[in-house]
Amino acid sequence: DDTDRAYFAVFDGHGGVDAANYSATHLHVNVGLHEEIVKDPAKALKCSFQKTDEMFLFKAKREKLRSGTTGVSALIVGNNLHIAWLGDSQVMLVQQGKAVTLMEPHKPERE
Repeated sequence: DDTDRAYFAVFDGHGGVDAANYSATHLHVNVGLHEEIVKDPAKALKCSFQKTDEMFLFKAKREKLRSGTTGVSALIVGNNLHIAWLGDSQVMLVQQGKAVTLMEPHKPERE
């Protein structure tokens, strides 16, 4: 299709860089290949986070890796912004000089 798309992501590794590097290498590929990327970008992001997590867990078990990561991604589709995150990573949007709350980070003390 002719729709402009842009993807951005930041990962913050915990206990090492393996999970963050893996996510940075694979998440965008999973998003781009997801069958719902055109019709439902939000679903594509969510499913791709889950798939990337499952892929890394398999690798981590096989290679005895013990790191983890938080992450936040932004997918711009035309004039729409889709945000997905895991853990306490956050994204900030500043509109006309004012911060706009887009999300509530996942934190252990939050239910």
